[in-house]
Amino acid sequence: MIKLSLAASAACFALWSSAALGAEKPDLALYGRLPHFEGVTISPDGSKLALILTDGEERVLAVRKLDGEMLGGVRASKAKLRGVLWAGEDHVVMLSSQTADVHGLEGPAREYLMAVDFNLLTRKQTLLLRSQENSMNVVLDWPMIRVIDGQAIAFVEGVHFMENQGVDTLFRINLKDGATRMLDGGARMNADGWLVDAAGEPVAQSLYDGKKGRWSLRMKIASTWKTIDEADSPMGSYGLSGFGRDGKSVLVWRTDDKNNSILREYRGPDDYEDLPGDLDLTGLLHDPDNLSLLGGYTLKGDDLVYTFFDPTSQKAWNSVTKAFEGDRVSLESWSKNRRRVVVLVDSAVDGPAYALIDLDTKKASWLGVVYRDLGAEAVSPVRSIKYKAADGLEITGYLTLPKGRDPKNLPLIVLPHGGPEGRDTPGFDWWSQALASRGYAVLQPNFRGSEGFGWDFVKAGFGEWGKKMQTDLSDGVRDLAKQGIIDPKRVCIVGASYGGYAALAGATLDRGVYRCAVSVAGPSDLKKMLLSVREAHNGEMSAAQRYWLRFMGAEGIKDPDLAALSPARLADKVEIPVLLIHGKDDTVVRYDQSQAMADALKKAGKPVAFVTLESEDHWLSRGATRLKMLTETVAFVEKHNPPDP
Repeated sequence: MIKLSLAASAACFALWSSAALGAEKPDLALYGRLPHFEGVTISPDGSKLALILTDGEERVLAVRKLDGEMLGGVRASKAKLRGVLWAGEDHVVMLSSQTADVHGLEGPAREYLMAVDFNLLTRKQTLLLRSQENSMNVVLDWPMIRVIDGQAIAFVEGVHFMENQGVDTLFRINLKDGATRMLDGGARMNADGWLVDAAGEPVAQSLYDGKKGRWSLRMKIASTWKTIDEADSPMGSYGLSGFGRDGKSVLVWRTDDKNNSILREYRGPDDYEDLPGDLDLTGLLHDPDNLSLLGGYTLKGDDLVYTFFDPTSQKAWNSVTKAFEGDRVSLESWSKNRRRVVVLVDSAVDGPAYALIDLDTKKASWLGVVYRDLGAEAVSPVRSIKYKAADGLEITGYLTLPKGRDPKNLPLIVLPHGGPEGRDTPGFDWWSQALASRGYAVLQPNFRGSEGFGWDFVKAGFGEWGKKMQTDLSDGVRDLAKQGIIDPKRVCIVGASYGGYAALAGATLDRGVYRCAVSVAGPSDLKKMLLSVREAHNGEMSAAQRYWLRFMGAEGIKDPDLAALSPARLADKVEIPVLLIHGKDDTVVRYDQSQAMADALKKAGKPVAFVTLESEDHWLSRGATRLKMLTETVAFVEKHNPPDP
């Protein structure tokens, strides 16, 4: 059995217990600032770690040996560092993004992803895809790293212009000397994904016609590219999901005739196999050496379950999770031989932290906590709940209860997730924990339309935007009130993205439930939102537009029913205080959505506060503005729904 050494456990406890114990309520910065420690990846030979640290407001790439000796680091400056990956033993590739409006490109500002190689030997940084003729220096996906003849090669999807149109194109980059060349690889105007095998050969390509909603798969068969499969997929491309069990076949998550999700393994023309449905995999695990499919993972109930095809691998993983019994353990990174493993351990008592497992020595050691100074006294308990919606549909979710308070007659914050086809999970959630630290119970319902509960549950949300998807939330409030856990007269609703829309709908469409509403980057005018989606796709119909219309239950942008679901068109119905918070650089839900709501409320003579987050995007990527959002939200709900009666 793997056990944590006493010294490692003591060191981790010292980190976790360093929060000030004398404060009546924990400092909101414990939750609202960016994670101190994240993105931990181990080098192929298992001797080094690359990780992302937050130093004040700035994110930093740090590279060190397992014994702690620093090998180098890079300050991300104003770039939003999104992740890192190893390329051989001497290179670390950093991915960052920034919001930009590129001169010469049609449409609104977009969030662009870039990749930079950090050479550990020379300490130099090199932007990938720099100075490529008729190409942008942005990447469209994570690079595929292959080591060929001892050289680290990055295969990168970039944008190359053909006939005045940007085309998803595959590039090959030798990280040692930066030599870059564009691969033809059967390029097509509608390409949206590639697979490169362990030998460095492009072998599969996904294509998607967004206007027609048509997907196709092409594979390289005996040096010739052939179309292997085609299908209508109006809601988006099926894409590619890596290699199959032999490391050569190609995997695609797609749907069958009944819209059930299936994992199909393609070997060639008319040669495919659907993996057994009882595998029930949400995510896939591939061998870091030969790229073959090893198994996968899924959330079953509240448990994150990993399934390996190989019994020996399954036994090894079971020993890892047993070392952290009672905690939620997820695989973050592993060495090439899979004997050294980095895991994220999400403790219901202490919060999340990273650990390193050595399967050969059967030892585990703590690497660091995700949220610095977050002690057990600042983590509130979370319980799973179930309740019935008004029409009888079972809704599940999570209830965070304020630590140290009797769970009776509590004030409540309803915190719906975004998506809307997202979901909440039982892991540590900084936003709900922050609200619970103020004395509130926090309800996070997985309303109809949420993913992870089967296709029928997702389908139940179609056409229910602002309708049953909304009353699923207030049905949860009524259930908690019936149990005596919360005071139904002291409830507010807070959310971001679709959750922000739900907050505004709680003030306009499902009135009488909430005392106040906080919308962070929430849509308020659905027609205007759809027009911005069309603008982003150069005025053409797109999978994104079809996706939104399906949930909204509208026939098109001109459908008059959209007005009846748009809070900005219903501002005169608002009877509670509303707080709007929006990032100025949001490229998903445009800033003008909150501006339109603010203007409508002011015109109707209704109470509204509007907080602008300068240089912030849809994901609250910057520490200062994320903390500002949290501070403003807490102050607002404390004013209009005091935690103490």
